[in-house]
Amino acid sequence: MAGGLARHLQKEAQSQHNNSEFTEDQKKTIAKIATCLELRSAALQSTQSQDEFKLEDLKKLEPILKNILTYNKEFPFDVQPVPLRKILAPGEEEHLEFEEDDEEGGAGAGSPDSFPARVPGTLLPRLPSEPGMTLLTINIEKIGLKDAGQCIDPYITVSVKDLNGIDLTPVQDTPVALRKEDTYVHFNVDIEIQKHVEKLTKGAAIFFEFKHYKPKKRFTSTKCFAFMEMDEIKPGAIVIELYKKPTDFKRKKLQLLTKKPLYLHLHQTLHKE
Repeated sequence: MAGGLARHLQKEAQSQHNNSEFTEDQKKTIAKIATCLELRSAALQSTQSQDEFKLEDLKKLEPILKNILTYNKEFPFDVQPVPLRKILAPGEEEHLEFEEDDEEGGAGAGSPDSFPARVPGTLLPRLPSEPGMTLLTINIEKIGLKDAGQCIDPYITVSVKDLNGIDLTPVQDTPVALRKEDTYVHFNVDIEIQKHVEKLTKGAAIFFEFKHYKPKKRFTSTKCFAFMEMDEIKPGAIVIELYKKPTDFKRKKLQLLTKKPLYLHLHQTLHKE
């Protein structure tokens, strides 16, 4: 809840000068409130308590929000305004994370910009059917992760790549997960694959990258990925294994995320005229 409000405020804080009813100072205050909401949201999802942002802290923000047009006092918390949340191009966030994680093995080079830019959470509709051709709908049910409850704003990026890691269809992002419980993040969302199955090249694969927001680094990071190859396209339920990032679209150096059996749970439906 706090996370959604934070993004809404953040959007307001970043709206361009002319069409916003807020002054630059007010926008800064709004952006700081967004930060506090992010902190509260992270505190609720974390089990460590050292830098919790407490409910009573949150209550101090209420009068500021109510009187945002006249508020001119010091902001009660020493926080930075939330910057524009970076939604990074596939493969881009790995470079930002190398310093910390020092991981080996690079992902396939980013694909050329052959498809229009995407907005997170906007899924594409099913293609029109063609006689003798099959369309695939994949329902992403849930993903098993040992720290499922601590992921902030988790979503999955779905792409279809050829053996060289080049996109064969536009990339799609699921909306943020429905709920988190125990060791699962639940999505229950349908993805319409944007190419007839018969037209997918030999050796193509459908990739699922699990992403979550890292407040400390202030960007969205890939946690792990899974993929499905062409011979796995068949109606019904399927579970696929999770691999360590960075996403290897060429499928050369695959490392399982953990020794524990963790999977992405999918259900496939084939539509044929």
